[in-house]
Amino acid sequence: MDIELKDLTVKVNDKIILNNFNLQINKGEIHAIMGPNGAGKSTLSKVIMGYPDYNIINGDILVNKESILKLKIDERSRLGIFLVYQNPISIEGVTMREVIKASVDANFENKKSLYEFVKELESSASKLEMDKKNLHRDFNLGFSGGERKKNEILWALMLKPKFIILDELDSGLDVDSLKIVTDAINQYLKENPDTSILIITHYTRILDYINPKFVHMVKDGSVIKSGDFSLAKLIEKNGYNQSFDIKEDTNCE
Repeated sequence: MDIELKDLTVKVNDKIILNNFNLQINKGEIHAIMGPNGAGKSTLSKVIMGYPDYNIINGDILVNKESILKLKIDERSRLGIFLVYQNPISIEGVTMREVIKASVDANFENKKSLYEFVKELESSASKLEMDKKNLHRDFNLGFSGGERKKNEILWALMLKPKFIILDELDSGLDVDSLKIVTDAINQYLKENPDTSILIITHYTRILDYINPKFVHMVKDGSVIKSGDFSLAKLIEKNGYNQSFDIKEDTNCE
């Protein structure tokens, strides 16, 4: 899936959060966005997903060269866009299995039988080393932060998205859990090489597992520097402010 964010300016509560934001992600590419708190990284993920509280006052979001601005969240999901939340919500009274089954049924015309669904769900849960009993618990209720992130990746594996946004996936994950979920993502990418990924993160440790082709530094709602993985290492070494003075060539071209 090709994604283009074109001159995107977004206002939230009368404050400009994204300012003339431009980014092109081609089919099968992995991009990472890094930036200080308040730079607009998480806002970007919600704008792409179609959250109504974010007012787009200029620009466009194109999927395969077609605007998706008029599409609701569920319609964007059916296109193949999936957001792994930084802080996944919990829902009382509905199990993990029920939520995922409902979303799978809504996203695919050819509905699977319950047997086929359960078999695939349990297989995907095994890849994430999840306790299958958790599938029958209320959605994210009482789960640890790491467990919630695994639940999000499980959901993604079942929906088979074409564009995945990982909003601080590494937050709340210990070293072992991060290795497990990134192994599952990399296996998915191997099986679905046309899938595009946008990684939003503060740290390079997730990028050591899911290697981006491009890294973008964001400040004040705009991309101010782009490069390859070496840019992430420079940010880690020098910080967001000092890195602006670095003379190394980090051009994407």
